[in-house]
Amino acid sequence: MIDCHVHVYPPEIIRDAAVIGKNEPYFELLSTGKVHKWATAEDVIAAMDRDGIDVSWIFGFAFKDPGLCALCNEYVIEAVRKYPTRLKGLAVVPPCAPGAGNEIARCREQGLVGVGEIFPGGQDFDISDVRQTWRLAGAVAEAGMFLLVHSAEPVGHDYPGKGNTGPREAAEFCLHHPEVEVVFAHFGGGLWMYELMPEMQLALSNAYYDSAAWPWLYEPSLLRAMEAAGVLRKLFYGSDFPILGYPKYEKMIAASGVERGEVEKFLHHNAFDFMAKRC
Repeated sequence: MIDCHVHVYPPEIIRDAAVIGKNEPYFELLSTGKVHKWATAEDVIAAMDRDGIDVSWIFGFAFKDPGLCALCNEYVIEAVRKYPTRLKGLAVVPPCAPGAGNEIARCREQGLVGVGEIFPGGQDFDISDVRQTWRLAGAVAEAGMFLLVHSAEPVGHDYPGKGNTGPREAAEFCLHHPEVEVVFAHFGGGLWMYELMPEMQLALSNAYYDSAAWPWLYEPSLLRAMEAAGVLRKLFYGSDFPILGYPKYEKMIAASGVERGEVEKFLHHNAFDFMAKRC
């Protein structure tokens, strides 16, 4: 199995969280929430061994402060070096900050494969505004990397960190930057449904989705609905570890009614094939 949505935190971030939060309101909002948990790279490996996860895609917290992002990136780089067969790493950057492109290039040279999870709401970044996105998109494409972007459903219950980046904004990004492959976390806030429209299926050819927070957002039948829509091939298993782990998803999968062969594509093959283009 491949888990494509795993958060890790350098020990310094965990130790200084209260101080950091004073200048990083989105970090404070999430790190003081009732569901929040901390995890180091070693915690990730232990959970992978326990749950039968072969590979995890890990990333730090996407701060506004470039220095804190660089600290997270260095930790991820070292973790990937320590566990090269178990971990793939993504870089975090403040998308509009000077030097973001250089940090992306540096991280690519150090072996990282993607950029994210970007938090549009937490980093004051509008992914539908090409005036804000073109530098990030260009740097990611030039590095041969992909993007992982937080997204959320525009309806339903609210929760800390939900934000306002939904299907409309995600679709605008794809239309503006067809050269960038982008994984929209949390099922793209429902973006996948619009791939049933012929023109949007073409427009979203560079869009993929992960299942992070599925047990808290949707019914088990969502997996069957995506299979019926023909987009299950674009869905990657992502747990949102450490706040959720595979046992919760195992129950959702069992109740989904999807055949094992298709489940195995979701749990492994889709992400494996996607990553094979970059490694």
